[in-house]
Amino acid sequence: MKTYGRNAVLELLKTQKTVDKILMEKGAQGTLGKIFAEARAKNIRVQFADRAALDRECPEKRHQGVIAYTTDFVYSDLYDLFGGESSLIVLCDGIEDVHNLGSILRVAECAGASGVVIPNAKGASVTEAVVRISAGAAEHIKVARVGSLNRAIEVLQENGYWVYALDMNGESIYENKLTGKVALVVGGEDSGVKRLTREKCDKVLTIPLKGKVNSLNASIALGIAVYEVVRAEQNG
Repeated sequence: MKTYGRNAVLELLKTQKTVDKILMEKGAQGTLGKIFAEARAKNIRVQFADRAALDRECPEKRHQGVIAYTTDFVYSDLYDLFGGESSLIVLCDGIEDVHNLGSILRVAECAGASGVVIPNAKGASVTEAVVRISAGAAEHIKVARVGSLNRAIEVLQENGYWVYALDMNGESIYENKLTGKVALVVGGEDSGVKRLTREKCDKVLTIPLKGKVNSLNASIALGIAVYEVVRAEQNG
């Protein structure tokens, strides 16, 4: 697996994951110099190459002069998300766009969530692009991949979580106190949270919109919601 982009590689080096090697553009300066020093300190092999070589390794050419090579992303078990410092879990229902999934991981990690749950099918997985878009957050947050999102919701409820779907035509999120063990379900780009999944949830919450556009991007909606949870926790 390849991790590319300066911030993503720096965050990767802060973890315990095994990095096989780092491919870096010749003439490293600035942040690249810091990455080089960190890699040398951890005895990670650094190979220098010209930009064309890095471009071939990264079709989108958004490597920012550095690519780290690791083993494939290691998913967590759903139960690994329980019992940590945080009582917030995020579930993705049909998030197919890698940019949205990467942003969701970043939002969830920044808010201190204990993990993110994604389905095995009908959704994006954690790819190199997702790691890069998450700006390194994928290296710090647990991601559980499950066969059935609806069964995962049942398991969460059995373990004391209140599960809320973020979707249209629900109660205003601002009228609910999101304390205790909270799980938020965010839906796909076009369909939102699926009907059967909504019915599994304890409640449907809606972010009131004031403009003419009738929906928010999934990661933006999640950002608003997770910080409502953070605010509720801080205010008791």
